[in-house]
Amino acid sequence: MSNQEDKKPIAQGRASIARAHYQTVATSGNHAIVADEPADLGGTDTGMTPFGLLLSSLGTCTAITLRMYIDRKMWIVDEINIDLEIFAVPDGHCIEIAISFKGDLTAEQTERLLDIADKCPVHKLLAGNVKMESRLA
Repeated sequence: MSNQEDKKPIAQGRASIARAHYQTVATSGNHAIVADEPADLGGTDTGMTPFGLLLSSLGTCTAITLRMYIDRKMWIVDEINIDLEIFAVPDGHCIEIAISFKGDLTAEQTERLLDIADKCPVHKLLAGNVKMESRLA
């Protein structure tokens, strides 16, 4: 893979699971959330599934990116909603993203925001070339 000097840290996280099926505590910085599987898959349904967390990460990054742009442009937008769904398709997976705004936007502004949405860092990471390295700690 890449040289250690070439790596620039962006974020750190940890996932810890004990004996509860399949309740996992995910932490990053000073924050924690619970992930799990639904009861019909043997979990305790106490948190989002891993795929739900992935979609939430993409959705929140998209919303934050759009809010930053909207605020910089001083456009009047009271609310941004991002609805996401992941599908299994023959050649992998497909994520559908539906974006809606509550505010005073022209059609041109809305089209620009759709372009901006695809520029969120998590979107670019998921759509790009991602390498993963698993090792024993």
